[in-house]
Amino acid sequence: MGTTTVGFAVADEDREKLDELVRYFGNGNRSAYLRATLKIMESVKLAEQWRELQAYGQQRLAEQNLGVEDVAEITRRVLKDRE
Repeated sequence: MGTTTVGFAVADEDREKLDELVRYFGNGNRSAYLRATLKIMESVKLAEQWRELQAYGQQRLAEQNLGVEDVAEITRRVLKDRE
């Protein structure tokens, strides 16, 4: 696994918070902290995308005067049509 050093600026007022989080999540190692943070932020991103997709689906159902309770039947119908 290759590595690259990446520099970034932290506001003076955020430095104490960063150091605390690095100690807690990275055992004092900034690289370990950043790796842990990447995993967490990826999860946050995926959760936001799922919420947007769910909202889109609910909007589409509402436009057709359908509700979540209709999804199972719609799914069965679509799968049956594909056979």
